[in-house]
Amino acid sequence: MNERCHDPHDVRSCPAGEAIEILQEKWVLHIVHSLLGGAKGFNELGREVGGCNPTTLTQRLCRLETLGLVYKTVHSVTPPRCSYDLTDAGLALESVIDSIRGWALTHLSEVEERTEPATT
Repeated sequence: MNERCHDPHDVRSCPAGEAIEILQEKWVLHIVHSLLGGAKGFNELGREVGGCNPTTLTQRLCRLETLGLVYKTVHSVTPPRCSYDLTDAGLALESVIDSIRGWALTHLSEVEERTEPATT
């Protein structure tokens, strides 16, 4: 990652822009938020995230694992079972989610008011 933005007009050339590219994928922050509560099996994670189909959940988990944010543990039981947990890099996203939560508590109602259609 670049330490600084080489082109201030190209957000993707900044470290923050690169991180946003990763985190903006649908369901990624929901998955991370759920895993902040500890390791979870695939079905439990799917229920907690809610609305994410199993194929998409599998794709996101594989991507997060490849990026080093999530690790998968395969349990030697019958039937086979896997659980997912956050790595240290994934756990470090807690402050990002806390910041989003703080922003939402402060500003979301104002934003929602501005997006509601005007009544006459």
